[in-house]
Amino acid sequence: MTLRAPPPSWRAETLSELRSTNDEAMARARAGDPGRLWLRARSQSEGRGRLGRAWTSLPGNLHASLLLLDPAPPDTAPQLGFVAGTALIEALREITGAGARLSLKWPNDALLDGAKLAGILLEATQLPGGAFACVAGIGVNCASHPQGLPYPAADLAAFGESACAENLFAALQTGFARWFEIWRGGAGFAQIREAWLASAAGLGGPIEIANGVRRVSGRFRTIDLRGRLVLDGDAGETVIETGDIFLTARPGAG
Repeated sequence: MTLRAPPPSWRAETLSELRSTNDEAMARARAGDPGRLWLRARSQSEGRGRLGRAWTSLPGNLHASLLLLDPAPPDTAPQLGFVAGTALIEALREITGAGARLSLKWPNDALLDGAKLAGILLEATQLPGGAFACVAGIGVNCASHPQGLPYPAADLAAFGESACAENLFAALQTGFARWFEIWRGGAGFAQIREAWLASAAGLGGPIEIANGVRRVSGRFRTIDLRGRLVLDGDAGETVIETGDIFLTARPGAG
């Protein structure tokens, strides 16, 4: 397998052990790092997912975060989750050849055969000097996946040695740099949105969305130009800012 190198303006470090790659990236930002920096940890002791949920970081899996400074205005920066998702699914397909078996689950997961394979966590802060620091954390089950979860999980072990964390990290760096330039701080989000929707799990089918105590069901129609999920239900169109999707129809069912 020949993997393309990322542009030289993007840097990457692989570290033996960190508490959290996202925390280390934010610390680098506060210390004056100029950004476009990937940090990967071979071991991560306190990984986390969206809404403060724990992320189990098993040996041989990918634990990485990307630091960006002032990539877009703060109200546009959440689109980076879709840039990251598009780059991640492309990199996963490149190293596995799994094609349509891989999909993206709104807003921040990658699935393999409908089971959770990866998660993306976006965090941002305004630095004392005025810069806006964004961190995209990406965790992927490469060698193994956690057991005893309340949802199906998957890993890349069955795809062999080429689907290792090192190869995925290399492909992800290159792909993200390309999609980031397409995105252009939000100006190219329409193209990101199109690519993301082409891999979206459950698109056009029935889903349920849980957002706190509220639960809404309907047909997953699209995501809008702000990345919000658009749901067609009995009460008409509902636009969802955030929540957890539950796919009520599996691929191949029915």
